[in-house]
Amino acid sequence: MPVYLDHAATTPMLPEAIEAYTGALGIVGNPSSIHSQGQNAKRMLEEAREQVASSLGCDPIEIVFTSGGTESINLAVKGLYWARNTVGRVATDEGGRTSRPAPRPRILVPLGEHHATIDTVEWLERYEGAIIEWLPLDSVGRLSLEALAVALDEYDDVALITLLWANNEVGTIQPIAEVVELATRYGVPVHADAVSVYKHLPIDFRDSGLAALSVSAHKIGGPLGIGALVLSRSATVVPLIHGGGQQRDVRSGTQDAPAAISFGVAAQHPSASLTRLRDRVIAGVRAAVPEAVLHGDPSDRVDNNAHFTFPGCEGDSLLFLLDVAGVSVSTGSACRAGIPEPSHVLLAMGLGDVEARGALRITVGHSTTEADVDAFLAALPEAYARASRAGLADRDVTADLRA
Repeated sequence: MPVYLDHAATTPMLPEAIEAYTGALGIVGNPSSIHSQGQNAKRMLEEAREQVASSLGCDPIEIVFTSGGTESINLAVKGLYWARNTVGRVATDEGGRTSRPAPRPRILVPLGEHHATIDTVEWLERYEGAIIEWLPLDSVGRLSLEALAVALDEYDDVALITLLWANNEVGTIQPIAEVVELATRYGVPVHADAVSVYKHLPIDFRDSGLAALSVSAHKIGGPLGIGALVLSRSATVVPLIHGGGQQRDVRSGTQDAPAAISFGVAAQHPSASLTRLRDRVIAGVRAAVPEAVLHGDPSDRVDNNAHFTFPGCEGDSLLFLLDVAGVSVSTGSACRAGIPEPSHVLLAMGLGDVEARGALRITVGHSTTEADVDAFLAALPEAYARASRAGLADRDVTADLRA
C-alpha cells in the first residue's frame, strides 16, 4: 500500500464526508426554487453553511461558497481591489455633497505567497493598473512587520493587504493579528489565505478583524471543487461572476448543495493535533540525512508540515525515487508541480538557486500512521544517496560541457 505524505496538496475524504456526499447526491431541487423540494435543498444547504461558519467563527451570512481556494482568493483580492477603486463613481454624503473617491491602486503582498495570489495580483497589475508592493520575508519565511508598517505609512493609496495565514510550503505561521492591527490604523482591509491552516489552527474570523478569508474543503477531508470565502458583513467586493446573485450578490450560480453538505460534515469533524507525527518526521529526517536542512520556523509552524532541503540533489529526483519506493511527498505547492524551477518561497527567504532546488515538503494528515512515517524514513537514505549521485553526475557533465 503506497504511503501518502502530501496532505498539504489534498487530504483523503473523511468517511463521514463521503457518506454525506453520496447521500446528498440524490437530493432533487434547486436551492433557489420556491417549491417544497427546492426549499428542502435550501434547508440542507443552509445547515451546511451554518456548520462551516461555526468552524470558522463567523456568521453563516458571511460564508460564500465557491469552487475552491483559488476562486476564493481571486474573489477576495480582485473584488476588494475593484470595490476600493471606484474612479468615476460619484459618492453622495448625507448633506447631498458629491465627490469622486481617490483611486487606491496599491496592493501590499509578502513575497513567497501562493501562486493563486501571485498570479491574481500580477493580473491586476497587467490589466487593471494595480501597483504591487512586495514585502520581504525573513530567513524562516515570516513577513517583516517593520516593512509593512513603513509601506502603510508611506502610501496613502493602499487598496488592500493580502497574505497567507501560514506559508503553504515551509509552514511558517504569519503574525495575522499584528498585520490586522497595523492595517486597521490606516483603514486598509486585509485578506488572509487560510487554506493551509484550516482545521490546523483555531480560526475566529469574528475576532480577527479580517475583511476576508479563504478556505478549501478538500484540504480538511471534504470534497474537491468547493471552498468558501468568508466575507465580513462590513466588507464590499465586486463579484467575479454575475447572474442570479444567489449569495449576497457576491457570487452567482446554482449552489452545489451535495458538495456543501459534505463540506459541512468535514468542517465539524474533530481535528486532532498532528504535532507529534510531524516532529517524528523532522527528527527522523535529521537522523537519516544529517545534511538535510529544516526550513520554516522551527516551532511556530503548521502542525502537519516538515520542509527540508537536501544538499547536492534535485528535489524532483528525490521525489521520483521516493515515489518508486512507494512514498508520496512533494517539492512544494501542488499548483506548481512539474515546473523545473527553484521555489520562489525559498528564494524569498534568502536561499541560493542551487540550494532551493533540493527541497521536499512532507505533510502528514488525519490518515497518517506511525507505520507511514517509518516507511518514509526507511526509504529516504537510499533515495537521497541515489539522488545525490545523479546530482553529482549532472554537475560533472555540466562542468565538462563548460570546459
